[in-house]
Order: sequence, then C-alpha cells, then structure tokens
Amino acid sequence: MTEISIVVPVRNENQCIKPFLDNIEKVLQKIGKPYEIIFALDPSTDGTEKTILNEIERNKNLKLLVFSRQFGQPAATLAGLHHCKGKYCVIIDVDLQDPPEVIEELYNKIITGYEVVYAKRKSRKGETLIKKIVSFLAYYIINKLSEINIPRDTGDFRIVSRKVIDHLKKLNEGHGFLRGMVAFVGFKQAYVEYDRDARFHGKGNYNRFFGSIKIGLSGIIGFSSRPLLIMAILGFFISITSLIFAIIYMMTNEGNLDINFMLIIIFLTVAFFTGIQLFGLGLLGEYVGRIYDEVKKRPTYIVDKKINFND
Repeated sequence: MTEISIVVPVRNENQCIKPFLDNIEKVLQKIGKPYEIIFALDPSTDGTEKTILNEIERNKNLKLLVFSRQFGQPAATLAGLHHCKGKYCVIIDVDLQDPPEVIEELYNKIITGYEVVYAKRKSRKGETLIKKIVSFLAYYIINKLSEINIPRDTGDFRIVSRKVIDHLKKLNEGHGFLRGMVAFVGFKQAYVEYDRDARFHGKGNYNRFFGSIKIGLSGIIGFSSRPLLIMAILGFFISITSLIFAIIYMMTNEGNLDINFMLIIIFLTVAFFTGIQLFGLGLLGEYVGRIYDEVKKRPTYIVDKKINFND
C-alpha cells in the first residue's frame, strides 16, 4: 500500500519540474516508504506536460492528471486528493517556495497520532510588504467572522491522513478553499514551523494582491453568514442614528433651516447610504453566486488524461 501521496498542482512550471523532483525524491528516499507523486496539470503552453511525461518514464511512482481546461489551483488540488491512494497525503507547490525537506518533519509528526499537520511559515522570502499586509488582514478578518479557525501564516502546504481525505471528498465544495475545508473537518491537528523560500524560477501564476482578496472572500463567505447579520445590524444602526440626528437638529434650530448646509448634509448622506447599499448588494451577490454555483452541481474539474494510474 502507498504510504505517502504527494499532490502537486501545476501550470506553466516547466523550469521547476526537474529541480523539484530532484529535491523531493531525495526526501522520500530518506523516509523510505512507498510513495506516489501526482501532478495535477492545468493545460500549459511551456512544455510542462512533456517534461512530466519524460520524468514518468524515469520514475514509475510519478503520475499525471491533465484537465480539459484551466480550472485553477484549488480544483487541481482537490483532483489530486480525490485520486491519491496513500495513507497520508502531502499538498505542496512545485516552485520550491515550500522546501520539500519539510515533508520528512511533517510525516514524522503525523504518525505520532495526528490527522493533520500543516506547515506554518516563520518567514517569507520574496514577498512584498503589501502582500504581507493583505495576508495578515485576510486571516484576521476570516478568523473573526467565520465559524472556523484557520491557522495564521499557513498555506495549502500540509500533510493529511486518509481519514481526513475521505471526509474532504464528502464535502463536495465547488470553490475548493482547502484551508477552510481542512479546518472544518477538524480532528487532531498540529503544525511544524519553517522558513519559506523565494520562487526557484520565474513568476508565479498567482496574483499576489487580488489572489489574497479572493482567498479571503472564500474563507469568509464559504464558512460564515455573519457578514449578512453585520450588514443588517449596521443598516438598523445607521437608520436610528440618522433619525436621532435629524430630531436633534430640528430641535436646536427651532425649525430654521440653513438651505446650503442642508444640501451638503443631503448630498453626503445620499453618497454614504449609496456606498453602504452597493457594498451590501455586492456582499449578498457573493452569497447568491455561491448558491447558484452549488445548485448547478457542475463538476469542480474535468480530467482529460490520466497517466500512469491503474484505474
């Protein structure tokens, strides 16, 4: 039986494949357990698929999933989890920002009785101050508003047990926010700390600013309805406050109205309420959009080719 599965979502990462395999194969050989490495590939234009196929000829423990179109990293990760056979599964990116050497520490930790061991970043090389600020705020807001606790300074780099994988399959989450899904499943979890490196080659496909915002929205909207309650309370509070201020103004001015002052107040009030309404509609739209996507029950991904799988 396969002991360790490695799931690697990839797209246009041709230059990283061989260095990644050189590193991770040494780690897996040191662990000395049966393993498989599953590359979950969004269609690429830089020869990534050909490179992986060549590596499969060299190492029969490598496997490849190719999707019918680009479904994105979350869907690719879930596809790898759905197809893995290992007792434990590691999720890791191919760009070597997450050092494969940490896998040994993750494995040694999980076999002591945990179901999830995630890698927690002590430092981050190659990340801008804006990215760090956005990431910090995203985790802070998620953990304040959502009904689950997502560990700060973590990504998808982690090892999970077969029990957790089986429960993740049952969730059938269309948006695939893995960090939230693993936190939702629960069980006994732990972490190991590591220093995150800069990318080995080139630039990532991940938008550092809008990608973090999208992840943050997935964490909040996918695992909490509190923002809707907050908007309702805010609307009620603003309405009562506006009424109180109107009464106070009328009483203090004894009915004498300054037309210019009132026009300014009306303009600012309309602008403020318009902003609040648009924000509320956008928030509600996100929830409705999620419901719409889930009701359609479209598959999270469609596999075009499966290479080196037995089934």
